[in-house]
Amino acid sequence: MSISASPAVSDEVATYVANRIGFIELERPKALNALSTGMIRAMHAALDQWRDNPDVLAVVVRSQHARAFCAGGDIRFLYESAQRGDHEARDVFFTEEYSLNHAIFTYPKPYIALMNGVVMGGGMGISQGAHRTGGLRVVTSSTKMAMPETRIGLFPDVGASWFLARTPGAIGRYLAVTGEALGAADALYAGLADVYIDDSALPALVDTLRSELFERGADVVACIAREALAHHVVPQPEASPLANSRVLIDRHFALPDVARMLASLERERAQAGDAAEWAEQTIAVLRERSPLSMAVSLEVVTRAEGSMADVLRGDLDLTRSSFAIGDTIEGIRARIIDKDNAPRWRFARIEDVSAAEVEKMFESPWPANEHPLRDLRG
Repeated sequence: MSISASPAVSDEVATYVANRIGFIELERPKALNALSTGMIRAMHAALDQWRDNPDVLAVVVRSQHARAFCAGGDIRFLYESAQRGDHEARDVFFTEEYSLNHAIFTYPKPYIALMNGVVMGGGMGISQGAHRTGGLRVVTSSTKMAMPETRIGLFPDVGASWFLARTPGAIGRYLAVTGEALGAADALYAGLADVYIDDSALPALVDTLRSELFERGADVVACIAREALAHHVVPQPEASPLANSRVLIDRHFALPDVARMLASLERERAQAGDAAEWAEQTIAVLRERSPLSMAVSLEVVTRAEGSMADVLRGDLDLTRSSFAIGDTIEGIRARIIDKDNAPRWRFARIEDVSAAEVEKMFESPWPANEHPLRDLRG
């Protein structure tokens, strides 16, 4: 087995080829592999290098650290940049991150994400696109998946809304607004994962990938799918917490706006039936999130019917408004920096957020022909 390193070097990510597979290994464990600009560039450079290389059949992205695959983007860096007034650093970060997300989504070879531990925010952006490449999204017993952005006054970005919009029923709307975390069975039920493997089996799987003879990218995928057959997620997807809540999710989160969702949940709670406890817990979550972000996040999923390129362009527009006139800086301050968990949101209640305020968030600061992601297609 030959191993060759990629010239794109970051001490926070290793990229190399072994046994005709391009490996991307995230190596920033103290930050739960949160993506830095350098990591994003190293990953994109490796994918570009391997794209037309006949000696690379498939790509595997993984973490060797038990706690996390990738906990998102480096929001502390983004906050500090904003405090310095360095808006260019923020624009560069998101432009390059979304370019990487698009490169994965449109990659011509199978891309396989081994999604152990925390998979949130930017971690979804470097994994969900695997589904479109003929590759696989592999979840494990430790997987904790979410787009929790409304908690910090942001929205489900990195193109995640494209996938959320294509989940069954109102699940995508529910996940976007609440930011609730999913286990492996939930992710499989929602169509946000493809196969399950026990955490303890990942080292042996990687050893197999490094040694088995492969002639095509599809052979690599088949090898992983075959290994997954020996592993059974408990509970089964159809008995997962998400599946068990499906009727309630569809009842409340199919409504057209968050204010009506909340009112509907409050009626459910008042009836004191079997669903009253679930309704109460969900109301508590919604009352904690940024009202503006929840309204924006619902709209993001509603608008994600087009191409991934269009979704990512819209995501970039929204990062500008979220930092400039939204709740993101205050949310990061309250949750990450000061940790007082007492954010002062722009709007105290979801009922105070008007459709006009939501629409304003979607205005692009760039003319179409000058948009940083104008060249993305598909």
